[in-house]
Amino acid sequence: MPVVRSSEAVIHEIHGARFVSYATPGTGSKELCAWRGEIPAGLKAPAHTVSREEIFHLLDGELLITLDGRTERIAAGDTVIINPGATLTVENPTGRTAVSWVTTSIGLEARLADGTRIVPPWAN
Repeated sequence: MPVVRSSEAVIHEIHGARFVSYATPGTGSKELCAWRGEIPAGLKAPAHTVSREEIFHLLDGELLITLDGRTERIAAGDTVIINPGATLTVENPTGRTAVSWVTTSIGLEARLADGTRIVPPWAN
């Protein structure tokens, strides 16, 4: 039974946000990956288009989520379902770090507006 202790989670930082990776093929997951996202106050991540469905659950704080051009303010306890091919922007307009939990299938990739391909190590 794979158990990933919080002290064993792998931390990645990209575009000013922190991704704390728990479930990956490297930790024993066969189909899904999951991570905690920490989005600092004032951060606006670049728009990116995802290749796989993501389930984005906000644990703490507030965020502005723009999905395919539509912006919603979400608060702790809210969940956003991001379908494959959707373009997503995450912004934290508040004065404190927001914390999320994200689950997706292994193999997620993202493309930035300039065509740059990102293969997140926490999702592969």
